[in-house]
Amino acid sequence: MIVIMSKSMREEELQGVISTIENHGLQAHIVRGAEKTIVGAVGDKSRLVKIPFQAMPGVEEVIPIITPYKLASRDFKPEDTIININGVTIGGNTIPVIAGPCAVESKEKLLEIACQVKEAGAQLLRGGAYKPRTSPYSFQGLEEEGLKHLALAREKTGLPIVTEAVDMNSLEKVAYYADVIQIGARNMQNFALLRAAAKSNKPVMLKRGLSATIEEWILAAEYIMSAGNPQVILCERGIRTFETYTRNTLDLSAVPIIKHLSHLPIIVDPSHGTGKWRWIQPMSQAGIAAGADGLMVEVHQNPSQALSDGGQSLTPEKFKIMMDKIKGVALAVGREIAL
Repeated sequence: MIVIMSKSMREEELQGVISTIENHGLQAHIVRGAEKTIVGAVGDKSRLVKIPFQAMPGVEEVIPIITPYKLASRDFKPEDTIININGVTIGGNTIPVIAGPCAVESKEKLLEIACQVKEAGAQLLRGGAYKPRTSPYSFQGLEEEGLKHLALAREKTGLPIVTEAVDMNSLEKVAYYADVIQIGARNMQNFALLRAAAKSNKPVMLKRGLSATIEEWILAAEYIMSAGNPQVILCERGIRTFETYTRNTLDLSAVPIIKHLSHLPIIVDPSHGTGKWRWIQPMSQAGIAAGADGLMVEVHQNPSQALSDGGQSLTPEKFKIMMDKIKGVALAVGREIAL
């Protein structure tokens, strides 16, 4: 339920509404906009309907939210959410690109690629220290050693780092080292992990599950937000369909749909979405045209020798070409690539 406070409300009236909500065993989430202050009352519907919000001083209007997700709903927060990551914004007019290797393979290789992607215009550095792989015999990542390499790369380049937490054991370490905690597709509905990630108070990038509907995806984001962390970035990384030519089917229709349903920013991962380096550039351009707030792309010095996902990694040279190509698309839709 949304409680819209009047423009002339007093602070004690707002606090009265918040206290009433909490005294009924519900959660109160406050959004202070330029024009109005909104209080989201979340919890047991049977308790909500018993509160006479309309009769309370300072309340202008009460609107029930019909969708199963509340805090992520555009009804709750009409304005786009903009997330600031050490000076890099996701959700505004500028579009940042997150780039780096699928997996951190060594300190030397990571530092080299970090410098190369920064020079080409990347705003954040990606790299997996913990690698949840389909096969138990595939490279599983350097774990904390990889996180230390990422921290060193951030120190050298100034690029904030995005890396994945795969379970409760890795979450604490990732939260310590990373600027953005990534929750992968396999863990999209690991609700205990989502709640724990929220407690870090760091931005959380939530990838869409392999076969998740858009509603299921937003509800997963709701778990993070209801645990007290509104800094959620959605990532469309392709879904599983009958098509086998590409690794996944990159669902670009999800971008405008999310923009319509939710205020949360959404980025596109064409590397996992296609699984083939050849299609990353055109799908990056298409993602921006569809309204994406950012891109996440895998880049490796020598993809043929990569320990993970080499076939979907761009070389630094191809990444630079892609960065040049997407600028024109961004300008065509009234935005710009963050550089």
